[in-house]
Amino acid sequence: MIKDITIGQYVPGDSFVHKLDPRVKILISLIYIIDLFIVNSFKGYIFITLFTFVVIVISKVQFRYIYKGLKPILILVLITAILNLLMTEGANPPLFHWRFITIYKEGLILAAFMILRLVFLIIGTSLLTLTTSPIELTDGIEKLLNPLKKVGVPAHELAMMMTIALRFIPTLMDETDKIMKAQMARGADFESGNLIQRAKNLIPILVPLFISSFRRADELAMAMEARCYRGGEGRTRMKQLKLTSRDLIASTAMLCLVFISILSRMWV
Repeated sequence: MIKDITIGQYVPGDSFVHKLDPRVKILISLIYIIDLFIVNSFKGYIFITLFTFVVIVISKVQFRYIYKGLKPILILVLITAILNLLMTEGANPPLFHWRFITIYKEGLILAAFMILRLVFLIIGTSLLTLTTSPIELTDGIEKLLNPLKKVGVPAHELAMMMTIALRFIPTLMDETDKIMKAQMARGADFESGNLIQRAKNLIPILVPLFISSFRRADELAMAMEARCYRGGEGRTRMKQLKLTSRDLIASTAMLCLVFISILSRMWV
């Protein structure tokens, strides 16, 4: 389960999506997330599903990466759906009632919408990191935050911190998996017992994981200092970001999806 987390991983490639400007990909991802909450009908989600499927095919990212990214959130999706299903009241008579369990049509629809939104949210963010290298992601975030420098916001430092945090998610997951296997080889049991007992059993994992994380952070800081890293002031880049016709095509496709989503709200 731990190795199934794909957020933060990068899959090298030369597809149309890989070659897009990182600034455009970040903005498209943000608009895509907003669009998921604009849509309030199943007709709109048909277009979002088609758009997402086409992007996955064009990016040449294997579907197993998408599936692996969805597996860790299945429990969260189910809990969210059940809560919306049971706690949403409707104006019409309930579809089902048994003791304290009452299910309305409105709750069923809202639960379905929440499942779709969470699933597509994970797919969209996973595609961003799977098709964008950490260096490109840092440059893209920094360029987008550059206007905030006028009010004293350290754009480069913020971009660097966010990218490092995102980049080390797979590393920490891999480290956690190794620690768990080492502890299980010594007789540790992480699956039996109640919830409280399982939480206590995680202590032998958390302590070495924190120590390993601090050690990696210290090694990274020393490596950056040894390479004379002093922040973004006066820093140059070997590859300059330039917008191309590909970025225009991708942006137009995203705007078309937003336009269709707005129309789908009017059709309801």
